[in-house]
Amino acid sequence: MSYNYKLKILPFIVIFLLIVECLLVYPTSIVRADSLSTPYEQRIIHSPDGIGKYYMGREIAKVMGYTGAVWLERPSREGEEQPSKIVSLLNLKPNDVVADIGAGTGYLSFRIAPLLTAGKVLAVDVQPEMLEIIELFKKEKNITNVEPVLATLSDPNLPSESIDLGLMVDAYHELEYPQEVMQGIVKALKPGGRVVLVEYRGENPFIMIKGLHKMTQKQVRKEMQAVGLVWRETKNLLPQQHLIIFEKPDSSDFS
Repeated sequence: MSYNYKLKILPFIVIFLLIVECLLVYPTSIVRADSLSTPYEQRIIHSPDGIGKYYMGREIAKVMGYTGAVWLERPSREGEEQPSKIVSLLNLKPNDVVADIGAGTGYLSFRIAPLLTAGKVLAVDVQPEMLEIIELFKKEKNITNVEPVLATLSDPNLPSESIDLGLMVDAYHELEYPQEVMQGIVKALKPGGRVVLVEYRGENPFIMIKGLHKMTQKQVRKEMQAVGLVWRETKNLLPQQHLIIFEKPDSSDFS
């Protein structure tokens, strides 16, 4: 390689190295063009377990697809997560309308439904394949008060002031548009209605779940406050998860 040739390519090498340094040292500066008008930013360098999209400093995790349905229904789930305790901690009333957001196979929906003798569960999911599984289980279990609802990535597709409780179990951290979905849920809540998030405790590094599939209570509270929800209580009675309760303020509280 001649000396003159080396001189010609040297500037390109320098520019390449500067770009690499920017990506490694300042990944947050590489954002999507529309990030200035949205609460999100897109980073080129990110976790392989995430989608590279960040919300309030948190990378959004990849969604577990319908091919993971068997894992949701695994026999060991009761021992690992104690979902029956989750249901008991919800303090449901017989006439409640509960939206199970990210319902998946309806694992929680079908455990809640028998308690709602005058109410119902809206099993909300963005994957039609999951809703087909829920329809199958409805027939098998002969449970009629579970209604599948097809949502979009940014809209839970729920009528205004129609639900008493919005429940998300190990689902919120995967929402691609968390702010828009939560705004839709808040709109769907009746005044004084509740949101309950169940998430693996991000504060504990010994909980063997991928980092992006855990959340700290501080992060959850920050993101719920951003959509106008008020924190009421955190229950740490589950083996590995927080159960965090929020409330939609009643308009009469401000009168």
